[in-house]
Amino acid sequence: MKTVGFVLMIIVTILMFGGVNYYIGLRGWQGVGSLIPFINAKIYWILFSIIAVSFILARLGEKFLPNSVEGYLNLVGAYWMAAMLYFLIILPLVDIGRFIGGKASFIPQGIRENTFIKTYAGLFVFLIVIGILIYGTYNAKNIKVSQYDINVAKKAGNVRELRIAMFSDAHLGSIVDNARLTKMIDKVNELNPDIVLMPGDIVDEKLSPFVKQNMGENFKRLKSEYGVYFSTGNHEYYGGEVEGIVNNLKASGVKVLSDDCVKIDDSFYIAGRQDIASLSYNKKERKTLDQILNGVDKSLPIILMDHNPKNLEEPQKAGVDLQVSGHTHRGQMFPSEYITRRLYEIDYGYLKKDNFNIVVTSGIGTWGPPIRVGNSSELDLIVLHFKE
Repeated sequence: MKTVGFVLMIIVTILMFGGVNYYIGLRGWQGVGSLIPFINAKIYWILFSIIAVSFILARLGEKFLPNSVEGYLNLVGAYWMAAMLYFLIILPLVDIGRFIGGKASFIPQGIRENTFIKTYAGLFVFLIVIGILIYGTYNAKNIKVSQYDINVAKKAGNVRELRIAMFSDAHLGSIVDNARLTKMIDKVNELNPDIVLMPGDIVDEKLSPFVKQNMGENFKRLKSEYGVYFSTGNHEYYGGEVEGIVNNLKASGVKVLSDDCVKIDDSFYIAGRQDIASLSYNKKERKTLDQILNGVDKSLPIILMDHNPKNLEEPQKAGVDLQVSGHTHRGQMFPSEYITRRLYEIDYGYLKKDNFNIVVTSGIGTWGPPIRVGNSSELDLIVLHFKE
């Protein structure tokens, strides 16, 4: 029964994907065919189909296609994912407007039957979507720094204040490349942090772009008094190379906390959890927080990295003072943020529950389309003020 259900889900997904792309492609041809009549319909549909399935072609061909070809297909496919979203939002509105306009007797006949409006409506929609993609690309590359000042009612040895640089969801790979990573590292170092925390999705599935572009050397440039710490996100598991990713980050000077906890300078604790995806993709169930914090002196501040901001009752009950998370991307592309808001108690920003604090970042990079609309790529500066 599970196999039948899975097959049905795949068939429905293919039909929906095909239907959506046919609708967009048909509207595109109606515009292109009228504006540029010498373009052959077969050529148009072949080119459109390649663009529409380029992301799938890149995934299917990653083992035998040249890296450059796969990279271009991946990039084109990523942008098409974004374009498809906004075409699917705007085109139906245009069609509804056309329908109402054709039926509304109060609209002058000259406007209703104006061939210029009918011909250029599609071009106008195309230009709007292109504009969104250009803006989103520019916006995604400009990292915003968000600062949170949080009071923790605990003493932390001789430490009175702790400056934490926190970022997640870099999704380093062929699209978010080493040049982008260089800007990220520079931005972190500008904050002069005491410690750097990276709660997951730093590498996007595959290890090979990380190694080929020598990204490990970039991570060695991170500067902080207490070091750089990382815990896994779901994307580290998706490609089946989590062990290689972890080992490469360790070789770059990053301390990996996988269901583990360390005491720093006899003043505070940093704990890191495996992402919940480890059970599905690595066949390994993560430890409970009580197991991770067993033997911890809870009179000292406890800071937790957990990629997915779910089940906040657990860290609250376990005595965690600050949790840092990512994963949600704050939707990444408007209006997806309305979905993430419903899925999580907090999908972005800061929340305090009694003595428990959590900061969820929108992420410093992007997944899929290298664009952000309605939100920003983000690096967080969290300043903890301890009891004296």
